[in-house]
Amino acid sequence: MNFGQVKQKEDRYLMSTYNRFPVALAGGSGATAVDTEGKQYIDFGSGIGVNSLGYCDPEWVRAVSAQAASLQHTSNLYYNPVTASLGEKLCKMSGFDRVFLGNSGAEANEGAIKLARKYSFDHYGEGRGEIVTLVNSFHGRTVTTLAATGQEKFHQYFAPFTGGFAYAKANDLQNVKDTVSEKTCAVMLELIQGEGGVLPMEKEFVSGLAQFCKEKDLLLIVDEVQTGIGHTGKLFCFEHYGIRPDVVSCAKGLGGGLPIGAVLCTEKLGSVLGAGAHGTTFGGNPVVCAGALAVLSRLEQPAFLAEVREKGEYLKKGLLSTPGISGVRGIGMMLGAALKSGDAGKIAAACVKNGLLILTAKDVLRLLPPLTITREEIDRGLAVLRQTLQEENA
Repeated sequence: MNFGQVKQKEDRYLMSTYNRFPVALAGGSGATAVDTEGKQYIDFGSGIGVNSLGYCDPEWVRAVSAQAASLQHTSNLYYNPVTASLGEKLCKMSGFDRVFLGNSGAEANEGAIKLARKYSFDHYGEGRGEIVTLVNSFHGRTVTTLAATGQEKFHQYFAPFTGGFAYAKANDLQNVKDTVSEKTCAVMLELIQGEGGVLPMEKEFVSGLAQFCKEKDLLLIVDEVQTGIGHTGKLFCFEHYGIRPDVVSCAKGLGGGLPIGAVLCTEKLGSVLGAGAHGTTFGGNPVVCAGALAVLSRLEQPAFLAEVREKGEYLKKGLLSTPGISGVRGIGMMLGAALKSGDAGKIAAACVKNGLLILTAKDVLRLLPPLTITREEIDRGLAVLRQTLQEENA
């Protein structure tokens, strides 16, 4: 099918829940995507942080294909060696003790919320199930994770939203303390607010928050759906902050392109959700787990994350030397580029026309390239960005 045919079918049969760019992607390799007309694009977004090894990485393809040819699914009523192996590798690489496998970031955050509330109920009884999140946060699009999201624009249309959330200011420890009450069981945050504009938390705030939660027996939940699995140059972003959360959610890049979510926790929380307390039909799917094992096997190689950090610095320097960019924030290869002028959405659309796929977040261009992107691909992408900014600002 050509682009027109694809668009016609989608407009006829799919709900119009997305503002898509006028491109139909049909293939790709590395950090280069190809559309139905054969045009190539450098991808600085990796499917919003999902294609961690790029398009069609050979090792990932072999692992997924072999598993699909062996066993594509089995109910969670039965044990499965691939699922067990992923659980082991995730725990050993992260330093956590237990994991629950789901299908998405929103589902992982739902699991983390349920885990925190059940722990509090077991130890303190009813009435202590509130969770404090941060203003400008984003935690998902289910009714509960929308309620957890600290942005008023997401609290529309779908009322009544799930209760039990309060919102505190980011990087303001005193405000968090003032927001916490006798009803609070946990504090949940992103260490870099991705959808909120690629805004990193201050280290002093995070360390103080971790200590406060420990003193009050409040679970510290870190949402690493976007920051996790190597995007900041470490397996998880919390490693940059020198803290150890009680619960971490992750998804996106873990599957390398297949749907997965995970909730990691410490040993004291490992038995909180017993049989029947939580579940999911597709969580721990063998094919998805095979893909995730391929991703983690690459990330556990000593030089891999060091190279991600180096390429992140290379990309940041390239952005800072780009006319039209006023500043860059973020860590590793999760970056936000502020514009001197112009609308980020319009710039992103113009970049697509010129052969670059790039994301936005509020008023910045957001970059989450594949971890395997080459310097040559970075240079090609930056060249398109410079050309686009020059054209748009002429």
